[in-house]
Amino acid sequence: MPEAITLGELLIDFVSVKRDVSLAALPDFSGAPGGAPANVAVGLARLGVSAGFVGKIGRDPFGEFLRRTLDDAGVDTELLRISEGARTTLAFVATRSDEQKDICFYRNPGADMLLTAEEVTPAYVTSARLLHFGSVSLSRSPAREAAIHAALLARRAGLMISYDPNWRPTLWADPLEARGRIWEAMALADIVHCAEEEWEFITGTGHLRTGARKILDAGPRLVVVTLGERGCYFDDGEARGEVKGFGVEVVDPLGAGDAFVAAMLSQLMYAAKEHRLAEEQLRDVMTYANAAGALACTRRGVIPALPTATELGEFLAARKG
Repeated sequence: MPEAITLGELLIDFVSVKRDVSLAALPDFSGAPGGAPANVAVGLARLGVSAGFVGKIGRDPFGEFLRRTLDDAGVDTELLRISEGARTTLAFVATRSDEQKDICFYRNPGADMLLTAEEVTPAYVTSARLLHFGSVSLSRSPAREAAIHAALLARRAGLMISYDPNWRPTLWADPLEARGRIWEAMALADIVHCAEEEWEFITGTGHLRTGARKILDAGPRLVVVTLGERGCYFDDGEARGEVKGFGVEVVDPLGAGDAFVAAMLSQLMYAAKEHRLAEEQLRDVMTYANAAGALACTRRGVIPALPTATELGEFLAARKG
């Protein structure tokens, strides 16, 4: 059984080849496997963590490709279900220099939306050390109930729970409902990661410390905000601050956040939940995660860009030298 489990969307990203060209301009696209929770599973596997993915694909060529991609990456796909009634989800992504996300999902319905709570095997979840999921799964039923079911199973079993409350406007009919659903899941998490561009929508404030305090008051133990090339902010209620990022020549920033999360979780998942890490330890974790995000920016695509532990070690050694 895997030590780390991620749950949520697995899809094909069609990413614009040129930057700063709108989707309406019909730019050329390059297809690649994607979906944030699946990306994190591969990122963990690349870093030597036994990882499994829970989700749903269609019985179509895209689904076959995605299963093969996870299998080839060493991710356990025992709970990668197949929908007979919907096709694999697609996303068209316009890359932007400011690292904002311009995404159009083809998901009406997409197979990832149709994962049910009954398809989440309790023994598979409770045998792990870590569960990671995101708010995309919360946008539609029955995937919403499947995600909450998995999180409740994990919480009762004492797993570390990581949550990525990402904001994808095109997936929600009502922003108020989106914010409500996102916050309902917040109390189930130990670690919350958020990208800076989503921070104000989710927390209602542009101030990092104020927003982090609001999330910590809901139950999580650690809040981390990725700040693009500036690095990240962390806050556990006692220790807090920014950790600088690494300057690299950016080829494609799309996978940076997922690489960051995978690297961060690979370091945190073995820490005892009931003990706080010292500020210096947290800064070391965030430096490692920043390095992973930077390395991912130097390659095109998301899953193909996720670094290995050896690559990260060499990158950090070179920067120290």
